[in-house]
Amino acid sequence: MDKIKLLKDRKSAVIAAGTQIRSQIAALTDEGSFMELSAFSFSENEFFDEGALGEGVVTGFATVEGYPFSIIAQNFAVLSGGMSKANCAKIARALNGAEKNETPVIYLLQTHGVQVGEGVHVMEGIGELLLKATQLKGTVPQYAVILGDVYGSAAALAAICDFVFFLPESALCVNSPLVLSAKAGKNLKKEEVGGYAALKNAGIPAVSVKSIKEVSSSVAKITELLNGAVKEVSEAELNKACPALNKGITAESVCSILEDRIEVGANTSPEIKTSLGRIGGISVAAVVFGEGVLLDALNVKKIKNFAELACCYGLPLITFVDCAGIKPELCVNDSSVLKEITEYLSILDATDTAKIAVVTGKAVGLGYSLFAAKSVGFDYTFALATAQISLFDGAQGAEIEFAEEKADKEKLAERYAQEQADPVHAARGGYLDEIVEPQFIKQYLIMALQTLGK
Repeated sequence: MDKIKLLKDRKSAVIAAGTQIRSQIAALTDEGSFMELSAFSFSENEFFDEGALGEGVVTGFATVEGYPFSIIAQNFAVLSGGMSKANCAKIARALNGAEKNETPVIYLLQTHGVQVGEGVHVMEGIGELLLKATQLKGTVPQYAVILGDVYGSAAALAAICDFVFFLPESALCVNSPLVLSAKAGKNLKKEEVGGYAALKNAGIPAVSVKSIKEVSSSVAKITELLNGAVKEVSEAELNKACPALNKGITAESVCSILEDRIEVGANTSPEIKTSLGRIGGISVAAVVFGEGVLLDALNVKKIKNFAELACCYGLPLITFVDCAGIKPELCVNDSSVLKEITEYLSILDATDTAKIAVVTGKAVGLGYSLFAAKSVGFDYTFALATAQISLFDGAQGAEIEFAEEKADKEKLAERYAQEQADPVHAARGGYLDEIVEPQFIKQYLIMALQTLGK
């Protein structure tokens, strides 16, 4: 038997079965850098009497703009990317290698669910896989790319990841979109069920991209930020003012402070922007509030998850606060908002990551306590000269709070109007490190970051 010819034949069969997925791996990674592992593993699907070449998943190592990654790619050409016990075991082995080598993971996901006929075996495999991916959280970054249809248990794998990239044709669904659409009595396209815009309440750290090439550049950019290396910035740039901030404070004008900014989760609670970027060349994780944001379970969860990401990878957390407290609605009162708040505080308390707050607008009640108070771990708290820090959002709020008591409404109005108008009251108590003219806030942040050694 000609073993060399046999090897070539087997290799040709494996490559032929994965032409499409290998082209996508090639588009994502640096040219010639992909080294495949476990290429010749395969099992037989008894239900279809068909072999799953490579277990229907391609694994290996590659670089993306010079950074090393573990690559795990589902091969949709093999049984529609169907997951099996052996398929899950192969992915879990790749994750063990990523953990051992401290290599970030990129998943290329496309599957219509599990392989028919696997039964309880695949359920055990999925349990093993999801647990392993969960154990990697905070150890190495995990990126998921939703190549097309991702249905069933693989959706849970994507949700574990730190970043999830959605292409225009992506559809991430816990069940078939046809089933979900029919159950809702609608006739929806798959993208309307599980696309980037459709998953606005899922709380997934989503990033919208147009192509695999854009994924490649975004992954490299995020990796560079997470690595925390300080980027060289000129003295002139470090001392440059932001005069636009004196003309008006908006989420967009505040975000302009960030260099190399990339927003995460823009499809969820858009009134709050969560972004990675740099300030003075130093990597940071920034939470930017829109005007007078009121808290609910969904936007607090978004902040909590982003704070966890920052703390896991040692990025300084900066909050730009304009928050008027919790939304006064029955549905919010009967929601998980308070539980999300306590979990957020637990994350702040569990790490010594640098934390800086800038009150850009209102910091009312819990809006101040959660996102600017030194007592919850903020190392520096600044307020812009135009900021408002108070217990209630105006005299009307105070009157409602004390409606059952015989409080002097005129005195309440005078007291809370005065508190709202001037952050000096907070500064007198030692709770603010400085009240800053808006255009100079970036310089203060740079000095604070340098002082904290980040």
